[in-house]
Amino acid sequence: MGQSLNLLPASFADFRREAEKRLPRFLFDYIDGGAGAEVTLRRNTADWEEVSLNQKVLVDASKMDCSVDLFGEKLAMPLILAPVGMGGMTARRGEVQAKRAADAAGIPFCLSTVGICTLEEVGAVSDRPAWFQLYMLKDRGIVQEILARAWDNGVRTLAFTIDLAVLGTRYRDIRNGMAGGLGPWGRFRSGALDYALHPRWAWDVGLKGAPHGFGNIAMYVKQSKNPRDYLHWTGTQFDSSVTWTDIEWLRGVWQGNLVLKGVLDVADARAAVAVGADGMIVSNHGGRQLDGAASTASMLPRIADAVGSETTLLVDGGIRCGQDLVKALALGARAALVGRPWVMALAAGGEAALTRMLGLYKQDMRTALGLTGIPNARDVGRAALLEG
Repeated sequence: MGQSLNLLPASFADFRREAEKRLPRFLFDYIDGGAGAEVTLRRNTADWEEVSLNQKVLVDASKMDCSVDLFGEKLAMPLILAPVGMGGMTARRGEVQAKRAADAAGIPFCLSTVGICTLEEVGAVSDRPAWFQLYMLKDRGIVQEILARAWDNGVRTLAFTIDLAVLGTRYRDIRNGMAGGLGPWGRFRSGALDYALHPRWAWDVGLKGAPHGFGNIAMYVKQSKNPRDYLHWTGTQFDSSVTWTDIEWLRGVWQGNLVLKGVLDVADARAAVAVGADGMIVSNHGGRQLDGAASTASMLPRIADAVGSETTLLVDGGIRCGQDLVKALALGARAALVGRPWVMALAAGGEAALTRMLGLYKQDMRTALGLTGIPNARDVGRAALLEG
């Protein structure tokens, strides 16, 4: 798939390399990049690499089970495809393809408020419920309408993002004209020329993948002509005044599972439990918000020690392989979410490539379970880690 000698992709780096070839520069950088100098982005992956598994031998590994239970649902492995804004731009109707791949792998897919495909499109893929990610908008009436649509389309788990009071400064997006009031469609280099340099994407997504707006809010963005209009609208509608009181309001209007996405502090984790959230995602927004913030791998065990027995803990940020899933379980999470990996795989080769990537995650996880002497994922705890 794009590599010399037609080598098959075996890792995140392989899918990323192919995605970089296929995507317009502005879109690849939007997905791949982080805030500022990308210190937190690098920490996220580096700190998972620093977590050492404890190898154990002569333990019966003939019957291994990667499955876990989460919010009353059995997952084939402890993995969720995270919400990614504009993720559907990486392949034709990308979120629909991702949902099909997730269904086949037996794991949940979470649709972003600012995804390209609608709740209705994703809901029509199968009877397996998707998750939905919500950004709080200033117009609470719109929020309630979106939540009603989510419920009507089978969503029962809502991930509410709480770490976007202000938008992180993303240097790559500024350079490409995606930030600071300049949309990518308003600049020559990031527009027509970039599309011409990536004809496969321009044909499959640019021409055949329309509409390209944010499907779930399209009805509210009047006289929108292109994604730039949607970016401007969402920039004016995201509510920076949200506090814990608003979480109480959301808890009152949403009858399903409520998961708070963006917890990176022990005191905030305790507050999330107190406000009635069913779970939380230890997250720094993939290193896209506060550069210099702690990695999720470093904060997960602290938060797990504080509230792990009182809530359902999930984690994202830097999860790149099945071994990382085992490390996440060992540090106190019930499951992990991945964003860049699924979007890069989708860009590299659509649903087939994403299906391959998910198979590699599971295969890698089985190897880690077998060689730590803990063949059942439900039994993974701190004993799976090398002390010290």
